[in-house]
Amino acid sequence: MPYLLDSNIFIQAKNLHYSFDFCPAFWEWLDAGNKKGTVFSIEKVRDELIGGDDELAEWAKARGSEFFLPPDTDIVPSLAAVSTWAGGGGYEPGAVSQFLQVADYYLVAHALAKGFDVVTHEVAANSVKKIKIPNACIALHVKSMSPYEMLRTEKARFVLGS
Repeated sequence: MPYLLDSNIFIQAKNLHYSFDFCPAFWEWLDAGNKKGTVFSIEKVRDELIGGDDELAEWAKARGSEFFLPPDTDIVPSLAAVSTWAGGGGYEPGAVSQFLQVADYYLVAHALAKGFDVVTHEVAANSVKKIKIPNACIALHVKSMSPYEMLRTEKARFVLGS
């Protein structure tokens, strides 16, 4: 199953568990998964990542549309479906407006249109003040998971060399 990664996967990896300086294998695994056709993100996520002036921004800039997929006509009906769900989901207007302006909206729509699983650190929540990716995924029958679930499913191994 192909995966679409949320911005927070890259940001938290860089800042916490898989920093470039001590776990380059994670970043190499992402590139290998992309070449294999299983690991992707979207252009809107790339836009968020390159906004920083750091190693992650440089990493994202070095990857093009093969990794960070651009929107296409296939996702237009899904954008409408996600927007309709968000507007009718009982969320506060500000939460809906915020959701429709950020990459999360496009990430869920792209996954819905293309049959991808969404990978995020977010967890579902019963709040009307913020739309969480897993809530949208549940409502729209898109599978979402943590990065650790993805890594286990894909049998990723980051093993020290001899």
